[in-house]
Amino acid sequence: MSAVEVTNLTKKFKDFTAVNSISFSIEHGEVFGLLGPNGAGKTTTLSMLCTILKPTEGTATINGFDIINQPNEVRKSIGIVFQDPSLDDRLTGRENLEMHARLYNVDEKARNERINEVLRLVELEDKADHLVRTYSGGMRRRLEIARGLIHYPKILFLDEPTLGLDPQTRIHIWDYIKELAKREKITVIITTHYMDEADALCNRIAIMDHGQIIALDTSENLKNGLGGDTITLKPDDIEKAKTVFDNYQILDGEMVLFVKNAEKDMRKIFEKAEKSKITILEIKMRKPTLNDVFLKLTGREIRDAEISAKEARRFRGH
Repeated sequence: MSAVEVTNLTKKFKDFTAVNSISFSIEHGEVFGLLGPNGAGKTTTLSMLCTILKPTEGTATINGFDIINQPNEVRKSIGIVFQDPSLDDRLTGRENLEMHARLYNVDEKARNERINEVLRLVELEDKADHLVRTYSGGMRRRLEIARGLIHYPKILFLDEPTLGLDPQTRIHIWDYIKELAKREKITVIITTHYMDEADALCNRIAIMDHGQIIALDTSENLKNGLGGDTITLKPDDIEKAKTVFDNYQILDGEMVLFVKNAEKDMRKIFEKAEKSKITILEIKMRKPTLNDVFLKLTGREIRDAEISAKEARRFRGH
């Protein structure tokens, strides 16, 4: 049996469908990513899998336990690092871990050893007895990861684990996540809207948009599925260019072409443009990214695809 099995999972808030009948499975030891813009349904999905929200339809099993019928067993099997900070900054790092260990009934004899173990894992031994209010943002995030591990979970959920952190700290957090997945032999599920984060961490990625999974595979396979390279060009007449070129998306007044080989196809592009009396003002070529995959599937970029104000109000209202 897989570590996670999701079947037709759906969550509705009155007339707004936040998650729309998604199904997927995650293997033991896998680092699995839910990638998509704000409002795609990532956090709602995670909340249902963690038994915080009850599904409207469908179900899932976590470590063999059903999220609807066996919520207590599910909670014992998982660790969670929420998107919003949830540490008590009036306590020390060690005291935060001690409190969490007691809540999860970690064996008293093994408690101190486990606390020291997770502190070493996230390199906070020297700050363990300092108040959390003195910690940097990266240190707090690492302590939250340590807290999520304190009770030996089989599956760890990380909701936007590096949101708001500087680039250098983000890379350090990625290293901690990869190390703990290997050392602790656990399954890790990450929600993120950072393409580089999904690329760096995840064995497989489910791209979400408007509550649905629109693609699921390894990062390499998702990018290879575009057929090769990406060429972005700025023609003097975008409407005319639409009648000349195919396999494209329009973004911010530019035409993004998905081609097999940019170097070979570049000449053909100029030849077509010249024949059609189109002037190319600017042209760039590069290897495809996960953002290109999302653009190809939706016509939008991940970083620009935000939940509408109306949908946001609906969501916050329930």
